[in-house]
Amino acid sequence: MAANYFIREASLADIPLLHHLASLTWAPTYGSILPEEQVAYMFEVIYTETALQQQVREGQTFLLLYAGDKPVGFASFSEKEAAAKVYKLNKLYLLPDCQGSGLGKKLITFVEKEVKKRGAAILDLNVNRYNKAKAFYEHCGYHAHLQEDIPIGPYWMNDYVMRKQL
Repeated sequence: MAANYFIREASLADIPLLHHLASLTWAPTYGSILPEEQVAYMFEVIYTETALQQQVREGQTFLLLYAGDKPVGFASFSEKEAAAKVYKLNKLYLLPDCQGSGLGKKLITFVEKEVKKRGAAILDLNVNRYNKAKAFYEHCGYHAHLQEDIPIGPYWMNDYVMRKQL
C-alpha cells in the first residue's frame, strides 16, 4: 500500500474531509485508553468543522494522505517556538486498516521535510502516555522530552512531549 500514495496540503474546502477522517480514527485511537465520555468531549472540542477552521486560522498547516485516490490519513503542524526553531506536529492519524502499512512513516517524514524547509531545527509532538503510537514515534527517532498534563474541559490529557532534532 505504501508504494502508491501522495500527500497534499489541505485547504479550507477540505475541512469536511478532515472532520470525516477524524471521526473514523479518533475513537479507535483513544477508546481503549480514555473514558468514552472524554473521547467524545475531546472530539467535539478539537474536530468540529468550526474548530478545524479555527486551527487553520491560528497557523496549523494540514496535510492529507492518500493511498491511490482514497484519503486515508492526515497530519497538521505549526510553529511552536520561533526563536528556538521548534515546530509542533499537532496531529497524525491514519485509518485503522492502514496502520502498519508504512504510510504513517511516509507522512511523518513528509512533515519533517516541510518544517525543515520553514526553518525548523526541532519537531515536537504530544502523545498520550498510554498510546501505542509512542513506540512508532520512537521508531521514527523521537524521544520522550518531558511529561505534561494538559487540562481539557473537565478532563486531563496525560502526555509525553516527544522531540526529534531535525
